[in-house]
Amino acid sequence: MSHASKLARTVLTGTGVALALITLGACSDTDTDASKDKGSAKPAASAGASQKPAAQQEQPKEQKKTAFKGNGTFEVGKDLKPGTYRTTGNGGAGCYWELAKDSSGELDSIIANDNVTGSSYVTVTTAAKTLKTNDCKDWEAVDAKPSGTPKTEIKGDGGMFRVGADIAPGTYKSGGPAEGSAGCYWERAKDAEHGLDSIAANDNPTGPAVVTVSAKDGYFKTTGCTDWKKTG
Repeated sequence: MSHASKLARTVLTGTGVALALITLGACSDTDTDASKDKGSAKPAASAGASQKPAAQQEQPKEQKKTAFKGNGTFEVGKDLKPGTYRTTGNGGAGCYWELAKDSSGELDSIIANDNVTGSSYVTVTTAAKTLKTNDCKDWEAVDAKPSGTPKTEIKGDGGMFRVGADIAPGTYKSGGPAEGSAGCYWERAKDAEHGLDSIAANDNPTGPAVVTVSAKDGYFKTTGCTDWKKTG
């Protein structure tokens, strides 16, 4: 199983097959002759037994482990290691995370923070001392290199998508602000450190929007927009 999830641990179970053993007692000559006439009886296959060798049977897919819970303040280097983490499935704007350079709780100690709808990625560096997370789904660690099946259509209020893992590079179009939203915002990001230097480009479109997500981008963030579809 892999390290880290904005998520609960999955228990894997195996199915055992019970085989019945038949003990043959002493037989009379008559029984022996009768068995010769009828031929040797073949044992019946056990009910539910797989016809495939054990090595070829499908194995359950492994799920990522929870790296840390969605509520609490965690010390970097003690409770969690530096690296990139993800939380998914957050509704509304209830999920809040905060990276800080110390545990003073003061405003000046905040390195980066965000209110999350949908998914969020956060890269924790050695400059951070604590990570605070409130009302978020559990966090999981993600590999340094993107992997997965990138999509060509994503939710306009889905949060952060990793390029090459969650979203395919290309040109995307959205109808603009979703009905009832406070506004549409999109952002192309170089990384998940959430600093000003992380932003490659961003915008608050008031109408239809078009953006080209580069293969060199790390992430694409979208909130309050209608869904995005790849057009080229």
